[in-house]
Amino acid sequence: MAAKSPADGTPRRPVLSVSARKIKDNAADWHNLMMKWERLNDNGFTTANKIVNMKISEQFQDNKLEIACDNSATESEKPTPKYNEELDNCCAELLQTLKHMTKIQLKMEKLTSTTKAICDLETFHHGAGKCTAPFFHTWPTPYFFEVSLKLSEMYKKELQLKQTIVQDIAHSADQDLMMVYLSSWLYQPYIENSSKLLLEAMLLETGHRQC
Repeated sequence: MAAKSPADGTPRRPVLSVSARKIKDNAADWHNLMMKWERLNDNGFTTANKIVNMKISEQFQDNKLEIACDNSATESEKPTPKYNEELDNCCAELLQTLKHMTKIQLKMEKLTSTTKAICDLETFHHGAGKCTAPFFHTWPTPYFFEVSLKLSEMYKKELQLKQTIVQDIAHSADQDLMMVYLSSWLYQPYIENSSKLLLEAMLLETGHRQC
């Protein structure tokens, strides 16, 4: 009796279809984009915090200056606001962070549209309404699109909020509003806690995570 080669005793991994490989790649891309977003969010918060501290410090100095000035001074005699180069640099830095986040959100939308195209292709091949075997474990193909769309919408709304914060944070004179902007940037109200669960479930389903 012929001896079995080592390869014969090793269970073969199933060969993934082109669509399954693409969905698996998309899941890895989602993970990478969400991690990049979090790093940018931390960097943006640090910059926004500097802006708010500078604005509060400026207001304090301006108030002291106003008290020190003679009430009879004419408008032309009152000191003009000084140009703050550091504040300007921080604003530019925050704007740059927003641009990077915008690129990430656009890539998320592209991943979602790619997943939708795979779903449409599967429907075309197998016919609408017919149950097809899952690519991996249990998820039907349309569920990958549902999860992608849900995540994409969260980040789209969060980006819109961040655009508002970047536009207003350096121009606001209301300290309470500035603190609301800071808190909103850090805690990202539109990105629900379920986003991490959805990502982990997708990574588990596609084999990037092990049980």
